[in-house]
Amino acid sequence: MTRTLPELPTDEGAHPIPGAAHAHGYRPRHTLPIWVETVRQFRRRRTLFMIGLLLALPWILVAAFKIGGDPSPDSVPTLVDVATRSALNFTAFTLFVSTGFLLVVAVALFCGDTVASEASWSSLRYLLAAPVPRARLLRVKLVVALGYSVLALVLLPLMAMIAGTIAFGWGPLDLPVGASLPTGEALGRMSVVVVYGVVAQLVVMGIAFWLSTVTDAPLGAVGGAVGLVVVSNIVDAVTALGSWRDYLPTHWQFAWVDVLQTDPQWDGMIKGSAVSVSYAVVFLALAFRHFGRKDIVS
Repeated sequence: MTRTLPELPTDEGAHPIPGAAHAHGYRPRHTLPIWVETVRQFRRRRTLFMIGLLLALPWILVAAFKIGGDPSPDSVPTLVDVATRSALNFTAFTLFVSTGFLLVVAVALFCGDTVASEASWSSLRYLLAAPVPRARLLRVKLVVALGYSVLALVLLPLMAMIAGTIAFGWGPLDLPVGASLPTGEALGRMSVVVVYGVVAQLVVMGIAFWLSTVTDAPLGAVGGAVGLVVVSNIVDAVTALGSWRDYLPTHWQFAWVDVLQTDPQWDGMIKGSAVSVSYAVVFLALAFRHFGRKDIVS
């Protein structure tokens, strides 16, 4: 007599698992808890190295200023010229020199390495055999990667504020044009800058996470995301493109500088947020679509 298999579950996009409908205690939503993935990722050497680098960078810059002295004024005043006047100025300068590359590498590392590393270790198929539904696996990986990315983007200005206070003292935010912002108002503006920094890096997050589901090589995913950002910066330098540059993913990455003015301008940040979120949504949709149909062989 032929036996009929029980009805197969399809919770959260999981592939049918014979007999799982009657497996005692099996709850797809309880597999791979976020805290477990958070601890796993924190123990990774690349996580500790990147966090350590971000915490050390402000002190390296302080040492550079102490050795080299105060910056020399340029013909066009910039944040570099007023970097040593107060902790707030030093924090703004630290963000300015880190936005274009270091923070990009940090976000690409956390988001691009997360799935590809499991494939390179041949542990991805065992996670799915636990069984962890594919959609849940990606969601947990994404949430943890985003969490560490936000942590990186917040730790850097916080440590810069501490290092700047010790090295240069506390005071108002002096602007390159000669005016200054009171400390209370300046702190509010800096909070907006940090929030915008997180939103602006969403495009890097989306690209890196998508590449992490496409390739089994972590360095390929991380390097691919950083490479695309570099290419975008190069193309953005071609002024002949005119308004087409507005749609490049990195065109508005320094729009937060417009907020650190006596009369802040918000248009650039609004446009930059819209572009970044749009790119992130597209690449995340591609990641979930590709991973849901991908043959996991490693």
